[in-house]
Amino acid sequence: MSVSASSTPDATSRLAIDTVRTLAMDAVQQAESGHPGTPMALAPLAYALYTRHLRHDPGNADWIDRDRFVLSVGHASMLLYASLHLSGYDLSLDDIRNFRQWESKTPGHPEFGHTEGVETTTGPLGQGFANAVGFALAEKHLAARFNRDHHDVINHYTYFIAGDGCLMEGISHEAASFAGHFKLGKLIGFFDDNRITIDGRTDLTCSDDVTGRFSAYGWQVLHLDDVNDQAAIDRVIAEAKADTERPTLVVTRTIIGFGSPNRADTAKAHGEPLGAAEIELTKTAYAWPSREPFHVPSEAAAHWRDAVAERANTRVEWLQRWHAYRDANAALASELERRMRGDLPDGWEECLPSFDAATGSVASRAASGTVLAALAPALPELLGGSADLTGSNLTQLKGEVAFSAAHPEGRYVHYGIREHGMGAIMNGVALHGGSIPFGGTFLVFADYMRPAIRLAALMKQRVIYVFTHDSIGLGEDGPTHQPIEHLTSLRCIPGLTVLRPADAAEVVESWKIAVAHRGGPVALVLSRQKLPWLDIAERARTGVCHGAYVLQQTDGGEPQVVIMSSGSEVGVALNAASALESAGTRVRVVSVPSLELFAQQDESYRARVLPAGVPRVAVEAGHSMSWYRWVGDNGAIVGIDGFGASAPASVLFREYGITAAHVAAEASALLRKEA
Repeated sequence: MSVSASSTPDATSRLAIDTVRTLAMDAVQQAESGHPGTPMALAPLAYALYTRHLRHDPGNADWIDRDRFVLSVGHASMLLYASLHLSGYDLSLDDIRNFRQWESKTPGHPEFGHTEGVETTTGPLGQGFANAVGFALAEKHLAARFNRDHHDVINHYTYFIAGDGCLMEGISHEAASFAGHFKLGKLIGFFDDNRITIDGRTDLTCSDDVTGRFSAYGWQVLHLDDVNDQAAIDRVIAEAKADTERPTLVVTRTIIGFGSPNRADTAKAHGEPLGAAEIELTKTAYAWPSREPFHVPSEAAAHWRDAVAERANTRVEWLQRWHAYRDANAALASELERRMRGDLPDGWEECLPSFDAATGSVASRAASGTVLAALAPALPELLGGSADLTGSNLTQLKGEVAFSAAHPEGRYVHYGIREHGMGAIMNGVALHGGSIPFGGTFLVFADYMRPAIRLAALMKQRVIYVFTHDSIGLGEDGPTHQPIEHLTSLRCIPGLTVLRPADAAEVVESWKIAVAHRGGPVALVLSRQKLPWLDIAERARTGVCHGAYVLQQTDGGEPQVVIMSSGSEVGVALNAASALESAGTRVRVVSVPSLELFAQQDESYRARVLPAGVPRVAVEAGHSMSWYRWVGDNGAIVGIDGFGASAPASVLFREYGITAAHVAAEASALLRKEA
């Protein structure tokens, strides 16, 4: 349907809206970089949201049942910063003046944890769109889990603004399809239909029927023909909320660089300052009362703050409901508070299984499935699934209903073949709070979700990735499915902890770390093939958390050579050590489940594990790059620096030299060189 433009803001509202526009122009001009045009276009929508529709309270920016707002077009960050400043969040006019400067609260793109009121880090287009889907998923799930009759303490909306670029990016398809299928009816998005990109008009590259596309996803699609029409904005939001079954996309017609006599509706308004002369002309067009930069009229500031004060009453109303809920459901209220704080329940580790010799050889993915099954009842906040590989990733939460439109209380999420969408949706779930998201796929497909993993690390979010089929050990599927460079690639992401356990005991410890870790995401990297039981449970219990530890050492003095490895190749290292010991060489075998955790240990611990001056050999069925730092100048790496092949796993390990004999030969060569 279409909502026609029929009214314009009154004088005070127009002044408040134009304050956003002029702050955006002035900030970008002073920074000599940025994107003024989109904030100028969208200022009326931001004004309507922050002053009349969002349930938010600048004095309590993180209260549980607030509405979430996501600016997926993160390059339009000044729209958000100006709105937060005028609303009374902890963002001063000086912060606005310092837009894009060192250590300012107003970086070029919004950053979660850096600026109060920013719900997620956006900028890579489409990520915010998918994060918003994650917020809506979390809201629907927690509402089903915690709300009781007449006590709806989780009952909020997620709003987002997306642009042409967000919808062109493939992630928008994955996330939109997911949201429509699962009927995330409290998700309301605005598509900024300004028809301009950096290169020019959108018809250079795109002729999509957005209405038809999103209708096919199962969304309600509404139209707002003029973003300046405040009454129309109110009507379209009311209509969006009236449909509780479908997410809503509002196709919103805007003019980029609105009011600029020479730049409006052109690509010139997109990604560069307007210039002092054009700003002067634009302020004249606005009938702006001052030519001083960063001028905030007192009437506009007072009007905005008064309106937001009324919005803050939504928190007061919620607190009344919360107290009634707490009186009626004390245990549930305490549980919700615990989960929103991110604390784990007392004694949760007691549920963890143990493995022994009777278990025999077991793939680390299978051990992971056993651990996850044990964790599920002890940690009700675990909410996760797989990208259509449940039976391979072994991520199923046994005994739990799957999340669906009919059963939003379900804890197992079938993400479908949507790795990128899954990664970004999990970020939204984590950011919302109350759940610990996990998601599984093959390690080789980590590439599909890398941008979302990177953002999880940047935001320090508690997200768990279950990556199985971790090497050429998956065998006959061949090089398209055999990860080679992926461990190194993931280890390069700052703030991501990668754990590749060597046996079932290390799997237990790895899951323990993943669940408890609050400083960023964790990737569990697991084998398809069975791994031998190594009888290392006690050593793993204290060693895995340090990233590397001495697994075995020949008696009779200091080692002559160190062999270090991760995952399935630890067994190869042990067999190589046996061969060397039979020839009279003293060997230390070091298990290295996490290079990141090992790097965080103090120098004395690292030196105890890897003594100086002792030759080192690293072995891993992947790219060698990760190990250069640790083997040093006098070491060797047994790895794979090319692609794999299609053959049984045993053949591949032999042909690529990931064998005990080859590792022992490399160690012997080092010792001869030392001699």
